[in-house]
Amino acid sequence: MSKKKITIATIIASLLLIVGVFSFSNSTQAATKKKYVQESIPTIFFHGYASSFHAEQQMTGAIKKAGVTKTIVRVNVSPNGYAKMIGSIPKKAKNPIVEVNFDNSRNGDYHTQGQWAKNVIKVVQEDYKCKKVNLVGHSMGNMAINYYILDNPGLKGLPKINKVVDIAGHFDGIIDEDDEPNETTLDKNGKPDRMNSFYKELLALRKTYPTNIKVLNIYGDKNDGTHSDGAVTNASSKSLKYLVSGRAKSYQEKKIVGKMAAHSKLHENKQVDKVLINFLFKK
Repeated sequence: MSKKKITIATIIASLLLIVGVFSFSNSTQAATKKKYVQESIPTIFFHGYASSFHAEQQMTGAIKKAGVTKTIVRVNVSPNGYAKMIGSIPKKAKNPIVEVNFDNSRNGDYHTQGQWAKNVIKVVQEDYKCKKVNLVGHSMGNMAINYYILDNPGLKGLPKINKVVDIAGHFDGIIDEDDEPNETTLDKNGKPDRMNSFYKELLALRKTYPTNIKVLNIYGDKNDGTHSDGAVTNASSKSLKYLVSGRAKSYQEKKIVGKMAAHSKLHENKQVDKVLINFLFKK
């Protein structure tokens, strides 16, 4: 075969390869769009006590890897509560993800946490002009979300909340602080027979929790007889039901079992990633 024919054959093969890759990419994108919603609703992640945005990256990375979104930005909250966008969400971004980082992650005042959550949501609203948000919390992040809702009844001037995912929530106490394994029981409505002071505050949600929110409550059970994730009892986590189920558009629970169901392992758990993605984005 002459050099000219070899060159032509090489060019044709290269073009076919490019077309094939392009076609595969397009078909993959089409399949992703068919599987997941394509919405202008940012999903905002709030980490737990003494943690940072790094605790959110397993979950946010899984969402991006699944093809749900191409956009991940961050909001940093200074010790005095000032929220600042790091990056910006493109106007036409679909399913954008926001990782929140609290510089002072050891502030245990839940009302302050709620105010900081509000500051985050407002700065995202200003940047992206969104009308709705999804909220995801782990541990203390859940209290930031629920105290944000508690302290801003009606959410006037703020985006509506579309979906909430609560992971490893300590709504009615923490082991060795104000709760112990197998001591609190729940009735069929999720009402605990023992309530700490914070839970009593959250009882106001039974009258003010927005009625358009779909809620997913993910909790861990190490399967060691304590019915807990090692830090929070299942009763404490599941007591969320009593606070919101009479108001929320829908409420569901998902128990994760085993070593990777430990409190600080849940945000690194691939099973959690899958449940999270399906709940938030699957059509």
